[in-house]
Amino acid sequence: MAEQVIRKVVIAGGGTAGWCVATALGKLLGPLLDITLVESAEIGIVGVGEATIPTIRSFHRNLGIDERDFMRNCQAGIKLGISFDNWSRIGDHYFHSFGFVGKSPWLAPFHHMWLHARSLGFGGDLQEYCLELLAGEAARFYAGPDGPLSYAYHFDTALYGPYLRRHAEAAGVRRIEGRINHVDQDAETGFVTAISLESGQRIEGDLFIDCTGFRGILIEQTLKTGYEDWDHWLANNSAWACQTELYGRLNPYTSAIAHSAGWRWEIPLQHRIGNGFVYSNNHMSDDEAHATFMTQLQAKVISEPIHIRFRTGRRKKIWNKNVIAFGLASGFIEPLESTNIHLMQICAVRLAQMFPFEGIREPLVQRFNTATAREVEKIRNFVIMHYKATERDDNDYWRARRDNPVPDDLALRMQLFRETGHLYQEEDEIFRIDSWLQVLPGQRVHAEGYHHAARLTSPDKLRASLDAMRANVAETLAKLPDYETFLRQYCAAEPAA
Repeated sequence: MAEQVIRKVVIAGGGTAGWCVATALGKLLGPLLDITLVESAEIGIVGVGEATIPTIRSFHRNLGIDERDFMRNCQAGIKLGISFDNWSRIGDHYFHSFGFVGKSPWLAPFHHMWLHARSLGFGGDLQEYCLELLAGEAARFYAGPDGPLSYAYHFDTALYGPYLRRHAEAAGVRRIEGRINHVDQDAETGFVTAISLESGQRIEGDLFIDCTGFRGILIEQTLKTGYEDWDHWLANNSAWACQTELYGRLNPYTSAIAHSAGWRWEIPLQHRIGNGFVYSNNHMSDDEAHATFMTQLQAKVISEPIHIRFRTGRRKKIWNKNVIAFGLASGFIEPLESTNIHLMQICAVRLAQMFPFEGIREPLVQRFNTATAREVEKIRNFVIMHYKATERDDNDYWRARRDNPVPDDLALRMQLFRETGHLYQEEDEIFRIDSWLQVLPGQRVHAEGYHHAARLTSPDKLRASLDAMRANVAETLAKLPDYETFLRQYCAAEPAA
């Protein structure tokens, strides 16, 4: 029987990243490990990543977290997708939902059938085949064992960390309050051996998880891992964020509204709306961004705006020696498609699956780093695509986004769709064909060809099949209750303090 060498896990930093990994390791491997999380209540969290993608539901389910309990405690709402405005042209609108578009035969995805139908003069609009898209825009929703919808959440990240903490501590995770002032390393290997706190307490460990945010106290300040900048592809590097009161209809989606030097978000929770203004400070000053942001808010401000500076990119190694970076310590992709919490959680599960019980082995480290890097690159490319696929010509910012070279694999992918209609999803990426299908045409990138398998079906049978699909979506949509009514009945939270 192999000896267990790695037992003491020290998590440096709390927040969403720290408590995600603490909860995952505690729930999945708790009896095998001694887990300590160190955080300081004096150090705030960025706390604006309030939107997610559907993988969070699997994360919660695997950890035994009850949906309604989570939603009540975190003031959570539902997210069926993202509403995009002004991205390809000023005045344009489209919706990127989490749903499937139509039903696909085995030989070619659904949209090839639809494209053939459109060439024959029928088939309707693509959005008529997606229940989540129509439900989102109509503000209808239902969840339950027989719920037909694919969805994620909006929630208050200031409440999410403490909520996960309760689950982690119940699984045996120990929390220590304090600020890190020194990191000890083995003189020979460079491995981290302990962290020391301002109080004088010293905490030894075998494996260290760096959740210290952009500072990267262990992964960067100590190990000098290095950072790969992506600012030549993604120009935005700043954001203002604040909270406002609710206004108007409560919507089950995130809004992403492009402006002259970036975009702004609206994320409705049960008790407020999270607002943000993302921009490039090379194209708009901080003061101008703040002033513009404040004029565009739709309701009373209830929190002082905070300013965030970020570097889009990633650590050159997520796992270096016996330190693994999570959350902002590992890198950052602007929150356009709400993937940062997903990356924390998928890495936490990956670590549980690949935990180095018998010691740090280079093949294991390389496999972890390769899997993480590939997934992050696919997400990065999907976000870049939103900027590349624009026809805006109203200022230097948007002209540069349109004309800027992109990664070769993304350029090929977009060309492939434009010329042949072909889309694909690789094993290590989270965005399905349906996502590309909604975003590319939404930004006026249209297919000039399609798979001719559609011609094997007679026009009458194809018409009947497509009509039946649309009718089924419309009938299901009509049965869904009003979103806000459902939310108040399903998981109404206590009024916020």
